[in-house]
Amino acid sequence: MKPDFTRRGFVGAGVAAATLAPHAQALAGEQLRRTVRAAPSTVQLAPNDAPLTKIWAYGGATPGTELRYKRGDWLSATLANDLPQDTTIHWHGLRLPNAMDGVPGLTQSAVPPGQTFDYGFDLTDAGTYWYHSHLKGWEQVARGLHGPLIIEETNPPDVDRDLTLVIDDWRLDAEAQIEDSFGHLHDWAHAGRIGNWVTTNGDVEFKQTVRRGERLRLRLINAANARIFSLSLRGMVGVVAALDGQPLVAPEPVERVSLTPAQRVDLIVDVTADDEALVISHERDGTYSLAAFPVSGAVTPRVDPVASLEQNNVPPLGALSSATTTRLVMEGGAMGGLAEARLGDEKLSLRQLAQRGKVWAFNGRVDPPEAPLVSAGRGQTVIINIVNDTRWPHAMHLHGHHFRRLGADGAPGPLRDTTLVAPGDRANIAFVADNPGAWLLHCHMLEHSAAGMSTWIEVA
Repeated sequence: MKPDFTRRGFVGAGVAAATLAPHAQALAGEQLRRTVRAAPSTVQLAPNDAPLTKIWAYGGATPGTELRYKRGDWLSATLANDLPQDTTIHWHGLRLPNAMDGVPGLTQSAVPPGQTFDYGFDLTDAGTYWYHSHLKGWEQVARGLHGPLIIEETNPPDVDRDLTLVIDDWRLDAEAQIEDSFGHLHDWAHAGRIGNWVTTNGDVEFKQTVRRGERLRLRLINAANARIFSLSLRGMVGVVAALDGQPLVAPEPVERVSLTPAQRVDLIVDVTADDEALVISHERDGTYSLAAFPVSGAVTPRVDPVASLEQNNVPPLGALSSATTTRLVMEGGAMGGLAEARLGDEKLSLRQLAQRGKVWAFNGRVDPPEAPLVSAGRGQTVIINIVNDTRWPHAMHLHGHHFRRLGADGAPGPLRDTTLVAPGDRANIAFVADNPGAWLLHCHMLEHSAAGMSTWIEVA
C-alpha cells in the first residue's frame, strides 16, 4: 500500500521545504577514535505532519554521521552494535587493508548485538566515499544504515561550498513506516527493492540557500538498494570532476548524469539562476526536484575554468595483451531462463534454488564459491569479461580496488569501483591487483547480491 501523504510535485510546480537540520560532522584531521553507533532511531522522513519513521541509523540520523578527513589521515573508528541483529561496516570505495573491509565470512566475523569492533587504516585516496552495513544489507541499508565518508584533497579546489548530497529511497506504508517486506522473492528476482519515497539527506524536499555566482562542489551519493537515478541540473552549469571518488584527468561538462546504486559523482558548478537552482531526477512518471537551491543575493562569478582535482596514486594498467583474463556470466532472475545452478556442492533446479531464496548465478554458481573467480599476483593486471545474460541491469562493485571499463575500441575509461551492466550487454573491466587479500565482487543491487550474485577474487 502506497503512502497517502503528498509526494513532491513536478519541478515546474516549485519547491517549498524546511531546511534540514545539520548532521554531526567529524573534524578534518582529527586522529581520535570515534564511535560509530548503529542503533534504532526515529526521523521525520515524510512531511505533512506524518508520523516519525522508525529506522536504523549511524549516529541517530539519516544519512549517518558524516566522517570527514584529509588525505593521509588515519581513520580510527569503533563500531558499536546496538541493533537487534549482527552487523559490520563496509568502507565503500576505499583501497584499504583486507581485514578492514567489513565483509562477514570473508574479511571479518560479524559483530553481535551489544558488541564492538575496531576499524583503523590509512586514508590514501581523496574523494567521495560512503560507509554502510555489509550484513543483510538488503534490509540493514534499506532501514538507513549508511553515511558519507569524505576525504579532502591536500589542496582542495577553489569553491564557495562543499556539499554532500546522499540520495536514498524508502518503501513506506500509509503510516510512514518502513514496509517490512524484506526478502520478498519478487524484489529479489526483478529490479530489487525500489522505494516509493525519495529523500536527499533524509529530506523529501531538501533545500539549501545559495547566491548567484557561487561555485559549489556537489558530492552526490546513491545509497538506494536498487534505484538508478538519471540526473540533470537547472540553473547551474559546470563539470563532472570525479567518479566514485577518483578524479577525472580532465573535467567534463555536466549533461545527464546516471547514478547507479553505490556510485558517486563530484560536480563543480556555478550558480546561474536568479531565483532557484535544482538537481532534477528524471523518472518514468515525470521530473522531480531532488535538491533545491533558492538564490538569495549574488557574488562576482569566477571566470577561471575548473581545474582537475588532485590525482590519487592508483597504479597504471599494465599491458592489456598480457593481462590475466577471466569471464563472468550473469544468469537468472525473472524471465532469465536459468534452469539450474550449483549452490555449494549441490546442483539444484531453479525451483529448488528459489525455495532457498536464490535466483541468480555467476558462471552457473550461486553465492561465492570456495575457489576465487581469479587468483592474481600482486601488481598483476587483470581483465574480467562480464556478460549480462539476464533481463535486468546490474551494478557490479569490486572491493579494495578501482578498475577501468574498456570501451568498444579497447581504450580504458575513467577509474570507478562500480559500473552498470545493462541487460544483454558486456563490460570488460581492467585493474591492477595491487591490494592483497580476498576481495568481494558482487552486484550492488543488494537483493541481487543476496539472491546469488556474489563471487570473489584473490590477490596474493
